[in-house]
Amino acid sequence: MLLSKKSIPIFDIAVFLANAGLGRTVVDLEPKETFFSQGDSADTVFYLQKGRAKLSVVSEKGKEATITFLSPGDFVGEESIASIPGLRLATASAVNTCSALKITRDEMARVMHDEPAFADFFVKFLLARSMRTQADLVDQLFNSSEKRLARILLLMAEFGKPGERDTFIPPISQETLAEMIGTTRSRVSFFMNRFRKLGFINYNGRIQVNKSLLNVVLLDQFPGHSSQKPRLQLLESILKPVIPIVRTILKPVIPVAGIVKRRLSVG
Repeated sequence: MLLSKKSIPIFDIAVFLANAGLGRTVVDLEPKETFFSQGDSADTVFYLQKGRAKLSVVSEKGKEATITFLSPGDFVGEESIASIPGLRLATASAVNTCSALKITRDEMARVMHDEPAFADFFVKFLLARSMRTQADLVDQLFNSSEKRLARILLLMAEFGKPGERDTFIPPISQETLAEMIGTTRSRVSFFMNRFRKLGFINYNGRIQVNKSLLNVVLLDQFPGHSSQKPRLQLLESILKPVIPIVRTILKPVIPVAGIVKRRLSVG
């Protein structure tokens, strides 16, 4: 906490998210360990400080599907702050070694009530996630499976976020990629080989995503392909006004995540 001239404590979001305290615990997870499981009581929120994680669901018939991947600066388990607490709808697990801040439902409710700056920060994160979910739905409805795969790979490599990025994506099987984009493993294998031949990705044990893959998503450019379909041009014209809004929402969120990461590395 910093003190103003009038000795009134100033709430520091980065300090709050980087350290344990009342109702907050830092937890470390090894790959494949779970933050929580589908069906557990929803009573805590996690803030991912280090590492990569994923959300997955299992159907009644036992089929598992990966919903999304999480990066440092993401919250997970936010359903626990609903007015009526329920059960977890998905499983959150570590992809590699992770550190996260585990925040109880009561502490999360308190800080959102008492600290408007944190409430504003958290709501902006929820809005950004909601818009990402809507973009996922649009992608599934309008785009080819090849383009959906390109988008997933770019998201996993965190292209588009400020700062230097590791373009190697977390370990993932072709079966999981096929589940995420709604196609077969054989099609994913075909597309991955095609991307590699075109220089969009490198693969030698780990998948490295190159910036040239952006042309597939943004410009729909493949060698030998015709220009964009009219429906995609219409979709771009619809989504174009939304892009500045997304940037505005993310603007205060990304610096805080960076500050938390730097504080953790210093500590």
